[in-house]
Amino acid sequence: MYFFKVAIGNDLSSSFCFKETDGKYRYDYTYIREAGGWMKFHLVPATFQEAFLRCNLEGAVLASPLDKSLQEAMEHATSKVNCAIFTGIHATISKGDFTSIEGVPLQRIPLTWALDEPDNFENQEDCVIMLQNGTVADARCNDTYPYVCYRKKTSSPVITACGTTDSGYSLDQRTGSCYKFHHIGKSWRRAQMTCLAEGGHLAIINSPTEATVLKELFAKFPPSNILSVFRDNVCLGFLDWDKKGSWFTVQGQSLVEAGYASWSGGQPDNSKAYDGGQYCGSMFRTGLLDDVWCDSVPLAFVCEKKPDSLVGDEEE
Repeated sequence: MYFFKVAIGNDLSSSFCFKETDGKYRYDYTYIREAGGWMKFHLVPATFQEAFLRCNLEGAVLASPLDKSLQEAMEHATSKVNCAIFTGIHATISKGDFTSIEGVPLQRIPLTWALDEPDNFENQEDCVIMLQNGTVADARCNDTYPYVCYRKKTSSPVITACGTTDSGYSLDQRTGSCYKFHHIGKSWRRAQMTCLAEGGHLAIINSPTEATVLKELFAKFPPSNILSVFRDNVCLGFLDWDKKGSWFTVQGQSLVEAGYASWSGGQPDNSKAYDGGQYCGSMFRTGLLDDVWCDSVPLAFVCEKKPDSLVGDEEE
């Protein structure tokens, strides 16, 4: 019998009392044999939509108490945060028709409603939360709660050379980093969130060699394959931190300190032709840097991760 330590904030003393297995998925997920998969507790509250998206990007689903073991694991999480947590049970697609993220209907899920629940207060409660005592209640999906992501073990995951189950990442020996090109445009901030959820960050150019690596990667995706209005830019991991021309990477280095500060001619220009607001970083197909919008315009983007940033040993 082994005790799995679960980090909740800075508290590492909490433990699940479950048997260990030899399965591995991500360093931030813990394998729970009785629950039949890996779990990760997210302490920072989010809306249902954001929780759903984060779990999906991590290769998991927003957990639902589909059986006794999952319910116990989720109930343990609620007991450590002194508040309810989101479950994956929702009726956001069809009002009143609750299912789990996996599509399991409410009638097949062994749960207990709290007193006077569900009440669909003001006809606005289309999501389900778990309370500290393990009972559930309906709630507004736009409210924020902590949550648990769950990945069911159907077979042992194949860990690539990049230390991830995501085959979209490829290791480049010239830099020792792994890269993934996202051809579906997202805002810069959403792109960084996606990369973080995948275990990496928006790519940072640390040398002319790395600029060449990213330029070559970009060239594999012609404009016709980019789902964005602007098809000759990709978001990278740097931004104007104070909106006054102080360009730093998402890891806190100036561009010069990071090793590459080659702007395209006339850049950064805060694009006066497009009403300004360009405080985030990108790269042209030429490999030179450009400033872009942080929130309003979706662009393709490149994520970067180190080969070992997802693989973790089982707790001992």
